[in-house]
Amino acid sequence: MSEFILETNGLTKEFKGFVAVSNVDLKVQRGHIHALIGPNGAGKTTVFNLLTKFLPPTSGSILFEGQDITREAPVVTARRGMVRSFQISATFPNLTVLENVRIGLQRTLGTEFHFWRSKKSLDVLNGRAMELLESVDLAGFADTVTVEMPYGRKRALEIATTLALDPKMMLLDEPTQGMGSEDIARVVELIRKVSANRTILMVEHNLSVVANLCDRITVLTRGSILAEGPYAEVSKNPKVLEAYVGSDDINDAHH
Repeated sequence: MSEFILETNGLTKEFKGFVAVSNVDLKVQRGHIHALIGPNGAGKTTVFNLLTKFLPPTSGSILFEGQDITREAPVVTARRGMVRSFQISATFPNLTVLENVRIGLQRTLGTEFHFWRSKKSLDVLNGRAMELLESVDLAGFADTVTVEMPYGRKRALEIATTLALDPKMMLLDEPTQGMGSEDIARVVELIRKVSANRTILMVEHNLSVVANLCDRITVLTRGSILAEGPYAEVSKNPKVLEAYVGSDDINDAHH
């Protein structure tokens, strides 16, 4: 087994002559929390969309656990254990928090088409669903209708429904976006907790989150990798500081 769970080679995406992602060689080490950072328009989301097969690359390849997954269907890649959190985010706002997690668990049973089955048959999943809710500190919200949940807790529910699929690797797209500091601290602790025995790749704007949480950082700018390494090293790199000029992001993280 390679130490890298995910590798890209020369990953490139062009849109009508605009190169959004250019020749990206990304290596994510098994068990790491790895962040993709960079100024707006750097290509972070496009890289995510390529990895999770929402977009086909113009050229280059993607390997997951040593297997070439470049041309495979998104659902096949997800079944291999690489899951992006919003793919199954709380898509049922009028169901309770517990019911949402239970639907995530149903997918693992392959019974998502058995809606005609009695509700009783889903009760077998309640125990596991409650365990997942406890693991993300949402047990107290089990019977809350999802749409009525506090904003910051919805991300925890997305993570719980993702965990229901027991992924080897989770991709989190800006998990702290739009949150106040109390919610951010809670989500950071949650990510740290669920990272046990799995790999996490995240796109994140908030650099103090990245500084606290991540083993390794890849900085993208204009679709290319500018720097890679631990945060302490990357944040001192003159090229990185220059890329962030005009945006105080990187300095804010030091205060």
